[in-house]
Amino acid sequence: MDDLSEFRAVYLEELEEQLQCMDEEVLRLEKEGQSDAAISRLFRAAHTLKGSSAAMGYEKMKILTHEMEHLLDNVRNRKLAVNKAMTNLFFKCSDGMKRLQAEIINTNSERSNMEHLIRELQSFGGISHPAEASGVQPQIAIFTHEVLQSLQEQAELGRVPAWVSVTICQSCEMKLARLSLIDCRLRETENVYWSDTAFEGHDMEENVIQNRWLLSTALPLDELGSRIGEMTDVDEVLVDACDWTELQAAASLDEQDEQVRAESESIAPPGHFEKAKGQTIRVNVERLENMMNLVGELVIAQTRIQQMEKAFYQKFGPDEAVEELGHLSDHLTRTIGELQESVMKVRMLPIEQLFNRFPRMVRDLAHILHKEVELVIEGKETELDRTLIEDIGDPLIHLIRNAIDHGIEEPDKRLDAGKPAKGTLRISASHEDNQVLITIQDDGAGIDPERIRQSAVAKGIIQAAEAALLKDQDAVHLIFHPGFSTAQQISDVSGRGVGMDIVRTEIERMNGLIQIETNIGTGTLFRIRLPLTLAIITGLLVDIGGRIFIIPMSSVSEIVRIAPEHISTVGGMPVVTIRNQVIPVSWLHDYFHYERRDHRSRQIPIVIVGRGDKRIALAVDELIGNQEIVIKSLGRYMGNIEGISGGTILGDGRVGLILEIGGIIKLVTRSA
Repeated sequence: MDDLSEFRAVYLEELEEQLQCMDEEVLRLEKEGQSDAAISRLFRAAHTLKGSSAAMGYEKMKILTHEMEHLLDNVRNRKLAVNKAMTNLFFKCSDGMKRLQAEIINTNSERSNMEHLIRELQSFGGISHPAEASGVQPQIAIFTHEVLQSLQEQAELGRVPAWVSVTICQSCEMKLARLSLIDCRLRETENVYWSDTAFEGHDMEENVIQNRWLLSTALPLDELGSRIGEMTDVDEVLVDACDWTELQAAASLDEQDEQVRAESESIAPPGHFEKAKGQTIRVNVERLENMMNLVGELVIAQTRIQQMEKAFYQKFGPDEAVEELGHLSDHLTRTIGELQESVMKVRMLPIEQLFNRFPRMVRDLAHILHKEVELVIEGKETELDRTLIEDIGDPLIHLIRNAIDHGIEEPDKRLDAGKPAKGTLRISASHEDNQVLITIQDDGAGIDPERIRQSAVAKGIIQAAEAALLKDQDAVHLIFHPGFSTAQQISDVSGRGVGMDIVRTEIERMNGLIQIETNIGTGTLFRIRLPLTLAIITGLLVDIGGRIFIIPMSSVSEIVRIAPEHISTVGGMPVVTIRNQVIPVSWLHDYFHYERRDHRSRQIPIVIVGRGDKRIALAVDELIGNQEIVIKSLGRYMGNIEGISGGTILGDGRVGLILEIGGIIKLVTRSA
C-alpha cells in the first residue's frame, strides 16, 4: 500500500463523493420508493468504491461494497424489493464506511469490525450469492426495443431466445480468462445479445466464477447445454428459455432510461461533457491559500504606492514624473482589483456541498425523536468562500438540531393544534447586499418569551425584576446567553446548555450576524448574514490614541460628529441621542489604556456600530477613511484577544488591529 500512497488523496476524495451520493440515493429511495434510476446510481457508487478500494488495498471497504453491490443486483433483478428494512441497512452500511473512512484518514488502516454488516447484507431477504444460485434470472433494465425486436425476428426464423448461465470450477486458476474464452466460443456459433461481463477491458477481479448470456440458438436447449458443459473447467451449465413478458418489461424500463438520457443530452450534447472535463483540474487548497496571501501582499503594496503618490504630489506639485506615477498607480489598482476578484472566485464554492449533509442528519434525528419532518432546501447554488463553508457548518447543524428537538412538535401534538402531522424545516441561502443570507425556518411551536424569562430567572442569569421589564424580543435573545437551556432533561440531542452562545460567537467571529423571528404556535426563523469572504474586507480606518484600528464596514451603521456638550449621562453612562434613539457612548481609549484626546474645542467623531438591535457609539480621535483590508491572524503568540479579530499591514508598513464588534459590545456591556 505504500507504493500507492500518492493516490491516497485522490481515493479519499472519490470516497467522500461516493458516500455522499449513496446517502442521497438511499434517502431518495426511502422517500419516493423503488426507482430503477436510483438503484442504478447506488449500484454504480458501490461498484466504483469496490474497485478503487481493491486497488488501494482496503479490504474491508472492498468486501462491504461488494456485498452491497450484490444486494443491489438482486433488487435490479427483481429478486428483492426496496423496503424500510433495506434502506435502514444501507444507512448502516454508509455509517460503517464512514467509520472506515475516518480510520483511513487518521491511521491509513481499517480497524472497525464490519463482519456484522457483511453477514446482514448476505442474509438479507434469504437470497443466495450468484455462485449458489439454482436458476437463471434475467437482468432487468438492460435491453433496448431493438434487441427485443431482433429476438422476435430470430424466433420467427426458428432460433430460440435463451438465458445461459455458466459456473467455472473452483480449481480453475484463471476463471475470468476461462469465461472470456467461453464467451468467444458462444459468439462464434450463436447470436449473443447481452452478457453479465464486458470481458474486453473489464476490471472485475479474477475470482469471478459465473457469467450469464442472453442469446438466440438454432440448437435444442438441452443440446446447447451439453456442448457448453463439455468445455474445459465448466462446473455447471443452466439454460432456460426466455420469458417474453419479462423481456418486454425490461425494454419498457430501458425506454424510460433512454428518455432520461435524451433529456440530459438535450441540456448538453455528449461532446460537451468531455470538453468540460478536460478543462477542469484538481488544485491543492494550500496553493489557493498561498495565492490569496500573495494577492493580499499586492493589495498592501498597491496601498503604499497610492500613499507615495500623494506624498510626492504634496512635495513636488503637478510634476510630470508624479503624474506618470499616478497613471501607473491607477493601472495597478485596476489590475490588482481584477486579479483579486479572480482569485476570490476560485475560492468560492456552492454551498450545496454543505447543505447535502443535512438530509441524512434530519432523517436520523426525526427517527430518534419520533417526529415526522420534511426538509426543504433552497439556494444550493449560492456561492460562498470555502473557509466560511467549513466554519459555518457546526453552527448550522446546531440550529437544525434545535429546530427538530425544540421547535417541531410530535405528530399527535401537531394534529391537535390543527397542523399537518409532518413538520417542515426549510433551509435556504441567497446573496443579498454583497452578503450571503442563510435562513433556517421551522413551522413548529415557536419560542415562548415567558418560558425563556422563567428559565433565565431559575438559572440565575437575570433577576425576576429585570425579567419582567424585558421586551419579548429581548427575552428571546436570552437563548444566546452561555449556559441557557429550556430542556427539562439532557439528551443526546440537546439540553446541556451549550450551543446557542457558541453559535452566535462563531457567527460573529466570521463578521456575521444572527437574528431571530418567532411566533408562538407558528414557528421560528433564524437569519444569518455572512460576508462573502474572510480574506479581504472593506474596513473603516480610525485613529484611537495615535494608533490605527480598523472597523469592518459591515458592522458600521452610520458615522456622525457630535459636540461634547451633546453627550449626556444616564445612570452613570455617557449616552447620545440620535433620531430619538438613546445610544451608549464608549471611548475605546479606556479599554486599551490609551490617553484620551482633548475634544472640548471641536466635535467628536462618532462611529455607530452594532449587531441586531444593539447599538453602541464608539468615540474615536480621527476618521481616516475606507480601505481594502487584508486580514492577518495574530498568531499563537498573541492568542485570542477579546474585541480584536486580527490585524493587517497598512500602506506605511505599520500594523493595524481589526476590531471584533461582538467582543467590543461585550466589553462595553460588562463595564456598564
